[in-house]
Formats: sequence, structure tokens, C-alpha cells
Amino acid sequence: MVNQLTLPTLNNLRSSVTPNVNVQAVASQWFSIFTEAMQSKNITAVIDLLVDDVFWRDVLALTWDFHTFQSIPSVKTFLSDQLPLFTLSSFKLREDLVELQRPYPDIAWIQGFFDFETTVGIASGVFRLVPLADGSWKAHTVFTNLEDLKGFPEQNGPRRDYQPNHGKWAAKRAREIECIDEDPSVVVIGGGHSGLDVAARLKMLGMKTLVVEKNERIGDNWRKRYGALCLHTPVWHGHMPYLPFPASWPVYTPALKLADWLESYAHSMELDFWTSATVVSVIPGTKGKKWTVAVQRADGVERTFEVNHVVFALGSDNGMARIPDIPGQDDFKGQILHSSEYNLASDHSGKKIVVVGSCTSAHDICADYAENGVDVTMVQRGPSYIMSAKEGMPRLLPIFWEGGLPTGVADRVGASYPSSLLKLIHQRVTKEIADADKELLDGLRQRGFKTTLGDDDSGLMFMLLNKLGGYYLDTGASQMIIDGKIKLKSDGPISRFTQTGLLFEDGSTLDVDVVLFATGYVDARHAYRALLPESLHDKLYPIWGLDKEGELNSVCREVGGRSKDSELNGIWCMMGDLAVCRFHSKHLALQIKSYEEGIFGTRYQ
Repeated sequence: MVNQLTLPTLNNLRSSVTPNVNVQAVASQWFSIFTEAMQSKNITAVIDLLVDDVFWRDVLALTWDFHTFQSIPSVKTFLSDQLPLFTLSSFKLREDLVELQRPYPDIAWIQGFFDFETTVGIASGVFRLVPLADGSWKAHTVFTNLEDLKGFPEQNGPRRDYQPNHGKWAAKRAREIECIDEDPSVVVIGGGHSGLDVAARLKMLGMKTLVVEKNERIGDNWRKRYGALCLHTPVWHGHMPYLPFPASWPVYTPALKLADWLESYAHSMELDFWTSATVVSVIPGTKGKKWTVAVQRADGVERTFEVNHVVFALGSDNGMARIPDIPGQDDFKGQILHSSEYNLASDHSGKKIVVVGSCTSAHDICADYAENGVDVTMVQRGPSYIMSAKEGMPRLLPIFWEGGLPTGVADRVGASYPSSLLKLIHQRVTKEIADADKELLDGLRQRGFKTTLGDDDSGLMFMLLNKLGGYYLDTGASQMIIDGKIKLKSDGPISRFTQTGLLFEDGSTLDVDVVLFATGYVDARHAYRALLPESLHDKLYPIWGLDKEGELNSVCREVGGRSKDSELNGIWCMMGDLAVCRFHSKHLALQIKSYEEGIFGTRYQ
């Protein structure tokens, strides 16, 4: 990767854009040459269409993996290695989606969409052309993405079941759900949105899939969390595959409403799921399949399945709370909780509460206490990124907003930005949001609340991508801190528990009845280690966070790395927010389907 990345500003390019530029002509001319060069595998001709600091991101189409290549030498190596392996054809420019964009006064590019086919796949792409000093236009970003597999279309639309069903549907569904006539080809562990997304994608590809959910009902992973929980990302960002939210859906979804939607989704999509069921173990298979999965149901009956693919869809919290090891916990006479155990503020009426933590759950819970008249103090251990949902979300997610792009188009636009480039853009966006939130942020700092603008001042997105935490999207709790309704202690680390509360390193104390830790969850790999043989524990790659190319480590990938000889091949991860899972669940399903049909290529290393 190039060390000093910069945005392709007109100043950096020593260029300008004339008002009368013929956008369609520029895009068509570039794309015509690109098409000929790609189909003829003329690497030199392709490279000549790219700027020196180009980004090329490929998702499965040309690498059978998730890769970002940055700079001409890196892209040239990738194309030289991979183009000889594919027969590329049917390139078509989507003329309706070609446009000149000016995200900032000093940035201009022509964005275009295209379709093409590989040897086994149907693919799409996005390019952005920037103007050069000599009047030519070259690509600053190229995105190539596998959409479908040839010969294996999704079973929907014109391929839906046209046969009438008179009185047989219920019995048929019961047998399907119980896996009486056919064992699953894939077992999905977890019935939250990530598990349901993958199951729906696999079903559309004709793959028998069983979702195993430990709770009594689908949606209980949201239903059983604290009562004040509400999504802080907007409805347009959160649609699920095949069934978007109704047009009347609120912008920010209450957790209980989402829980009911997930349950409805599972039934409407006719997904096969077992609730009140627990996966006991996932061990190497002995009967011709890669894995043996043991599932225990509520009545104690255990059933095993031999499958080639197991998808862990357990979410970022994975049910394993992280509580700091603070001395003296056994001495404390009050109650110690983790945020995952919190339900209602009224459970602690008349008591004094300390919430340790200063990110999303901490703010939500503190606000719930304060609104219900409970004495609550937030203990902040380190700085947090704060932005208001009002000012931040329309700026961060303009393509996922009322009147924005169709969801499928927006997904591909978002995916077409490599994370290193996105970081540069978000440094600007983060400053804009902070300027709009100046009064709020100044008020917090005056109260002693420690703020940050994130990694290299890049704000929310990279706190999400790197560690899934460290932030709060304000929907009211920040003003409660400013107004003193939520008390704040941020002037020193906790030393130990006392019998009556907490002692801090500066010698100060807090006497409280309840200490609640809103301190997140342990490494997601713990959930895998709980089910896999110990001999495989050290084979697990990191799950979340970005790799050296800026791609998520194991999300939508097998969790044992990229080698075809990995002992964890067939163990997959699906996690992320609603948008990540909506888009990338298709990629995970395509990989599994191509494995099972014998057409999966070799992952590019």
C-alpha cells in the first residue's frame, strides 16, 4: 500500500472540469477501451486507463476473495496473475447510472456502473474517472463484484413456484422445518439478522439450510435486551434481503419492533429454523462431509448433521460479556451487572447507580435511568466519539436516506469505496459533523466528558470497522450529561471496589448500590472455541477488524484463512450491521454454492 494517500483533488491532479464536459462520451470512450483490454487480457492497455495511485477492489469476481489493490504496481501484479484464469465477456455500460459527481468543490469524478461475465459468474462493476492535466480521464477507483453464478440463478421472480397448493402447505413446511425428508447442507448458528440473511440467500440458491437459535423465539436476541434499546442507524440503511421495510417504517427502529420483524421475516421467507436449540459441538466430520454438528433441542433430544458448511452468525456480542478485572469485587455489598443483563430502569428505583463505560450502551442505559428518576453516574475511562444522529446520519449515509438511491445501487456504491479511500473522505465528513455539533461537543467538554474524532480524525466508520465500539450516536443522552441529569466522573481510573462502591486512583470514592459495566464483549473467537475442538483453536484468524488491505478479516469468509488446505475450511463467519449483512450475505452464499457445485476457483493470495 502507498504510504501517503491523498484524495484526487483537482489541485493534486493539476486539472479542472469544464461545465460542458460530455459525461456520457467520456465514460463510453473509456469503457470501450477498458472492455477491449480486459477481454483480450491486455494488461498494459488496462493499466494505461488508470491513474498511478488507483484503487481496485474485487469481491469474488476475479479473485474468489475480498481484495483491495492500491497503486499501479499492485494492480498490475493482480491483473497479470488473474486475468489469464478467466474468460471475460458481455461487458455493458449502464448508461442510466453514469454521472458527474462533485462531492466537494475541489473533487470531481465521473461515476459509472457496468455489467460483465466471467467464466462461471455474472458480475458488476463501478468505476470513477478523474480528469488529468492533459484533458484525459482515467480511473481512480475500479470495483468488480460477483453477482450470481452462471446456471444457478436465484429461485425467485420468474422462477418462483407457480403451482397452486390446496391444503398441503402447512404439513409440507412442518416436514421441511424438522428436516424429516432432507438433512441440511448448511447449518447456521444464530437466528439474528445475520443468520436469517444468510439462510435466505442460501434458500434462494437452492441450498437446504437449518438455522439453530438458542432463544425461544426468533428476534429474542433483540427482544431480551434492555427495554430502551433502539437502532441509531436509519431505516433505509437497514433493509433485509428480498423484503424491505414498509414505507411507513420509522427512521430509527425500536428493538422490540425489529425483533418482531425478524420473526415475521423468518416465517415469510419460509426459512427452516429450530428455536430453543443449542449447537453442542462442531467437530471434523467422519462420514464424507467436513463437519459433524451436534444440536440439542429443548426436550433434550440431540441430533447430528453431517455438513460441509457451518456459518457462525452470533453477532458482535456473541453472548460473552467483558467485565474488567477490578480488585475487590467480592468485597462489594451491592450488585454488579453487565449491560447484557440490564432490562429496565425501574428494576433499580430508589438506588444509586454507576455505569462504567461511555459508549452506546452506557449512554442508552444512563438515559433510561435518568428519565425514570434514578440517580446515575457515568464513569468514563477513555475518550469517546460523539456525533448527533440528527447532524451525523444524513452526512454519513446520504445514499441511504429518503429520496436516495435504490438499495441495491447504494450497496454497490458503498462497497466500491476501498476503506483507505473512504477514510480520507470521512476525515472531511467527520469535521463537517463536528462543526455542526459544535454546541453539543463544547457542552460535553465543559462538563469534563472526553471526546475524540477517532483514528486520524476519521470518525465513526473506522471505529466501527476496526473495533465495533468507542462511539455514541447521540439521541438525547449527551444533553442529559450537559444538564447534569446524568452525572459524570471522568477524572481518573478505578482503583478497586470497596464495600460500598468504588475507589478511584486519585483517592475519591463513589458510594453506590449497583455497578453496571457497559464494557462490551470478548473477542468473537471465543464463541468458535466453545464449539470447535481445542486442536483448532489456534487456527482461527481474527474475526472483525481490517486486514492489511483494508478488508474485514473473516467476515463473509472462512475463519481459518485463505489456504485451500486450512483445517477450518467450511467454517464461515457472518456478522455486522443490517447493511453489511444484507449485501455480503449474498457473497457468502455464492461461495458456499460454488463450492458445492464444484466451480469454486482458487483464492488469490
